[in-house]
Amino acid sequence: MLLADFINGSISRLAPLYPVKEARSIVLMLCAHFIGTKSYTHIVEPEYGIPESKLPVLEEGLERLSAGEPVQYVIGEAEFYDHKFRVTPDVLIPRPETELLCREAIGIGSRIYRMRQAYGKKAWPVRILDLCTGSGCIAWTLALSVPSAEVIGVDLSEPALEIAKSQAFAEELKAAGASAPEFVQADVLDTERDFGRGEFDLILSNPPYIMDKEKPDLRRNLGFEPESALFVPDDDPLVFYRAIAQWSRRYLTPEGSGLTEINELLGPETVACFKEAGFSAEIIKDFYNKNRFVLYHR
Repeated sequence: MLLADFINGSISRLAPLYPVKEARSIVLMLCAHFIGTKSYTHIVEPEYGIPESKLPVLEEGLERLSAGEPVQYVIGEAEFYDHKFRVTPDVLIPRPETELLCREAIGIGSRIYRMRQAYGKKAWPVRILDLCTGSGCIAWTLALSVPSAEVIGVDLSEPALEIAKSQAFAEELKAAGASAPEFVQADVLDTERDFGRGEFDLILSNPPYIMDKEKPDLRRNLGFEPESALFVPDDDPLVFYRAIAQWSRRYLTPEGSGLTEINELLGPETVACFKEAGFSAEIIKDFYNKNRFVLYHR
């Protein structure tokens, strides 16, 4: 079968689920992963034929895509902050919006590092805590990007922690002179537990924040992702933010900062959550002018 024919036929099969442009991007990702083609191969080589041995795995992948499964689960990886992360249905698929959180956090962490250098405190690591770490995309990104970072990722889900630990960045760590994050099992909602890891300069989180009542408005393929990483009850949608605020009260250094992704519908309420815990807090908007994060400090 010609690659061009497979691509065009696959786009047609996915038409009920996705706009044409998105369907094309998904199919090209499938082909790139399983047969190593580029996004332009079918254009510059119109007679390019798919090896017979590769057709079964492509057809199986297309079958899963047609059922609504996200392409990232089909190919087993997701791109995030210029890195490829292993993902399975045990973890949330990293989102582009969360890259903005990482960019802001990297800026804060790097400033802390430079200030310590200027004051002769080179040996002090920049300590970062990532709550509800999931795939570890935030923890790993900060570990690879902030000089002298010492990162701990926390999650309740054992399968998620296994995925986070399994991310393959040995070469990147060596090139950056960085240390891999440590991943610890703990319940973020258990605010009475003594975490016992000292204080942190930066506390980050992308917790569950979608209300149950929002489910009917969500895309069908979100149903393949772990509900525990997405949804909160309608009668207590800020439950994780109250817990994060309590963790921050106990474990954030006096000069430290926290940054958490939020439900755009609950921006002021989330800010109030942190202010009630004694923090100064503000909303940071994304490129679409939507409430995306809360930045807080003592």
